[in-house]
Amino acid sequence: MTTILDPTDERKPVERQISPRNGALTGTIGLLDIRKPRGSVLLDELEQQLAIRLPGITVKRYSKPTFTKPCPDDLRREIASEVDYLVEALAD
Repeated sequence: MTTILDPTDERKPVERQISPRNGALTGTIGLLDIRKPRGSVLLDELEQQLAIRLPGITVKRYSKPTFTKPCPDDLRREIASEVDYLVEALAD
């Protein structure tokens, strides 16, 4: 059984159903650095761990121009066309 903790402090938590998984992760994972301090450090470590634990996947790195503005449309389209999963680094 998996327990999901909801940090929103809802007095009556929303019921959530976890989607079925087959246990395999394949394809391409995108790592997006939003340019907050130390975000690249987090993504460097994550990329190393993914390479060790999931040697069959491909990792692609992306960076926003600045964390102070939304991701540009052209970058969002590029990411959507190239990856199956995306991890966005939020660090300080």
